[in-house]
Amino acid sequence: MSRILTGIQATGRPHLGNILGAIEPALALSASQPAPSFFFIANLHTLTAVKDASTLQENTLEVAAAWLACGLDTRKDVFYRQSAIPEVTELTWYLNCCTPFPMLANAHSFKDKSAHLAEVNAGLFTYPVLMAADILLYQADVVPVGKDQKQHLEMTRDIASAFNRAFGETLVLPEARISEAVMTIPGIDGRKMSKSYNNYLNIFEEEKALRKRVMQIVTDSTPVEAPKNPDTCNVMAIYRLVAPATDVAALEARYRSGGMGYGEAKQALFEALLTRFATARERYAELKKDPAQIIHQLEEGEARAREIAHGMLDRVRKAIGFA
Repeated sequence: MSRILTGIQATGRPHLGNILGAIEPALALSASQPAPSFFFIANLHTLTAVKDASTLQENTLEVAAAWLACGLDTRKDVFYRQSAIPEVTELTWYLNCCTPFPMLANAHSFKDKSAHLAEVNAGLFTYPVLMAADILLYQADVVPVGKDQKQHLEMTRDIASAFNRAFGETLVLPEARISEAVMTIPGIDGRKMSKSYNNYLNIFEEEKALRKRVMQIVTDSTPVEAPKNPDTCNVMAIYRLVAPATDVAALEARYRSGGMGYGEAKQALFEALLTRFATARERYAELKKDPAQIIHQLEEGEARAREIAHGMLDRVRKAIGFA
């Protein structure tokens, strides 16, 4: 049986793009196989950018609440905070010593910011090694990633191979699971939905705030009475992702026949979001009212993760000669 592992940055409450493009596909993949999957909140990675303790704690709780609200089953899967497993940082050091400098200098996570080196901390530079430790510590076979993370998985395999050549076959080389079908979720301005663009929809917001955000979706100036093209409309692009097929077909017909304003289409999208995520919204609200529920489930997962991590690190230490 394959062991699936994926990490989630602690960047705050996941938006619609995160849920449709990452959370739901990961949970579906986990549900398709009997072995427990490993889902962790990568709050050590987040520390490369966030330097405020209260923000980091709140972001971690919001990410955890969103995954639990979307159906993560902690009775089956292992859900934990990266920072609660100290073995990962020890393994990172061992892997650092097997990682050539040019490999890290060529990493996208570093090159994207290398023009402003004063803003680059050592944690960002060695980000790929910590990511490798996250994966190798749990002997993960399959790591679902987006295309932008493919390089990091290749680096993980290279780092593991270098360790194995030096110290014997110890680390499992993981396979990347890159789905060509992973969707790019459009934001309210038509670009890819992203917090950096501030064009996202937050499905866990209070209804009034969510509706206001939906009404801000950018549309063209086609008059109410004129036919409209559903294939070029930002509202319709999002509606197709969250509404039943019959409702999508009906709204597309309204577009083409004319006599409907974009405000009506936006209202249809708002209602579709409330319907599609009703259970998740209710569960999220319950969890945020009682953070102890979230912490309890994380701590249970951390106990399971720590047992595996401790055993694997013991093998690594023996291979190196530190036992």
